[in-house]
Amino acid sequence: MLEAIGIEKSFGKVKVLKGIDLSIRQGEVVAIIGASGAGKSTLLHILGTLDLPDKGLVKINNENVFERGSDALANFRNRNIGFVFQFHNLLPEFSAIENVIIPGLLLGEKEKEVKIKAMKLFDTLGITDRANHKPSEMSGGEQQRTAVARALINSPNLVLADEPSGNLDSVNATELHKLIFQLRETLGQSFVIVTHNMDFATMADRTITIHDGRIV
Repeated sequence: MLEAIGIEKSFGKVKVLKGIDLSIRQGEVVAIIGASGAGKSTLLHILGTLDLPDKGLVKINNENVFERGSDALANFRNRNIGFVFQFHNLLPEFSAIENVIIPGLLLGEKEKEVKIKAMKLFDTLGITDRANHKPSEMSGGEQQRTAVARALINSPNLVLADEPSGNLDSVNATELHKLIFQLRETLGQSFVIVTHNMDFATMADRTITIHDGRIV
């Protein structure tokens, strides 16, 4: 359902990605590992259409996504790709449920209907009692589960995560890793996760190692 072909990317004179070929199947959990600076996050941003490659294609469900204009690409991204980052990026002035429903509202869905979907996700994620709490009133694990709910609110086929457990203690990190596999079984999404956590990497269906801008 996701295919990257010949991805190259440079920043100034530094060539970060040097020809990446990668395919992800529907419902697969894939871990991307490698040393800092190897190009993992850059690749993830390109797979998620947040950044453009200098060369190469990204196909999602057989569509070359970068042939779309910027507005159409932003809409496609919001509908089809969920993102979870190391830093939760929750808006501090909004409650958990208000943070979660924003992507749905951007698609033009009715607030009442999006809130119903959000509460179902909160129930699945075990944070129903935190729906009306602001991020400052929640633990790190609860904030990260809220970020996961936000990534899932539009029912994307693909969820991309960049060090999602990097700021969590070992107990919460383990819980998040288990949750990802539970969500895969329940909802059928594909997960591509950049991580330094080798415990999670060994749990994944497949582990891809990037070294010096190439898959090894």
